[in-house]
Amino acid sequence: MSDRSRTGIPNSLQEHWMPFTSNKSFKKDPRLITEAKGVYIKDHKGRTQIDASSGLFCNPLGHGRKEIINAITKQLETLDFVTPFQQGFGGSFELATKIAKHTPGDLNQIFYTICGSTAVETALKISIAYHKARGHGQRFRFVGRERAYHGMNIGGTSVGGMINNVKTFASILMPGVVHMRNTHLPEHKFVKGQPDTGAELANDLERIAMNFGAENIAACIVEPISGSTGTLVPPKGYLNKLREICDKHDILLIFDEVITGWGRTGSVFAAQEYGVTPDIMTMAKATTNGIVPMGVVAVKEKIYDTIINSAPEGAVEMFHGYTYSGIPVAVAAALAVQDIFEKEDIFNRAKNLSSYFLDGLFSLKDIDCVENIRGYGLMGGIDIKMSEKPGKAGFSVYKECYEVGVNFKATGDCLILAPPFVCEKKHIDEIIEKLRKGINNYNKKIKK
Repeated sequence: MSDRSRTGIPNSLQEHWMPFTSNKSFKKDPRLITEAKGVYIKDHKGRTQIDASSGLFCNPLGHGRKEIINAITKQLETLDFVTPFQQGFGGSFELATKIAKHTPGDLNQIFYTICGSTAVETALKISIAYHKARGHGQRFRFVGRERAYHGMNIGGTSVGGMINNVKTFASILMPGVVHMRNTHLPEHKFVKGQPDTGAELANDLERIAMNFGAENIAACIVEPISGSTGTLVPPKGYLNKLREICDKHDILLIFDEVITGWGRTGSVFAAQEYGVTPDIMTMAKATTNGIVPMGVVAVKEKIYDTIINSAPEGAVEMFHGYTYSGIPVAVAAALAVQDIFEKEDIFNRAKNLSSYFLDGLFSLKDIDCVENIRGYGLMGGIDIKMSEKPGKAGFSVYKECYEVGVNFKATGDCLILAPPFVCEKKHIDEIIEKLRKGINNYNKKIKK
């Protein structure tokens, strides 16, 4: 293990305000990650954990991939930065072509952003620009969904539906946003894959269209699988109904595939897995294997053409972008990732591992404090029975599991699992074994 000071224990923990973290709890008992290789990470105490959430859904190819590191290094030696405004470099066009080969239908126009949050903001802006370009400037409303997570910028927080995000920032959220109900029903207990019931919840969009005027709605945005709130898998037929209603009322359908994109469901995108093509699709995280921040928005050709052709020759067609849109180092990482996807047949590998992972995950249903389990592809959620107040049980289990050597994301009282695609069956066995041990350790403590 490296003993470089920058990865060890710093002199002070006080100045860094950590995101989405109990800062007081962390600084009393820090978990400082010092190294990562393959499917394992190490902390400052020399302990090893298996990475059961692919970083934050970001590292499906595992950690420390030399191919990506070498590609980044080579790029930095020749071109470190170029402004993306009125200039460009060949790599970003090459990457756009490669991405477009994987996107469903004619989602062939690729807009680069910095991360998933900025990809969502961009998708919302493109929706507005498209309707304005076709003379439908009155379409200002967006339809989101309860328990959705679409990043932490104002637009994403507005269309999202995670209660703490909405409550905290209610005063600055976008007007004109309406939310559908989430698809998690009481009868969806220990369902592996898609639930059989609940497709009718898509009719919420129809009711909203009737109540607020379909002619005023720009777009409906959903995660095909709601990841950050606990792997809420869509009921059979639900996404198809949303597509039908959007087509009926000329509403754009946006899929947020920041988590599900690039193989997490077994197909390249959830859109292909469920046979529903959106008008706009966002991606991030696995795009660069989490090594360099990058977001991507894929857009149907008709949307691109409408916006581009609405402006006079020589004018900027879309007043939007970021300093770090498609910068060379991010593009180099993403191109290397594309090569690995192809050479190692990554998507089929993920698909073939899914049933083994889900069987292991559902084997934990016998533990007393486990209230529910859901899963699809290589992602799953385990609900822990609430203790005293929301989130306390989930955080406690997370810490117990960390101590026994398995690392993952916990949201509220849900444990969220998303193992790397390069896992072998023995790694899945290790994840499940350590989950069982950590959850049981929590069980013993609450029963004392």
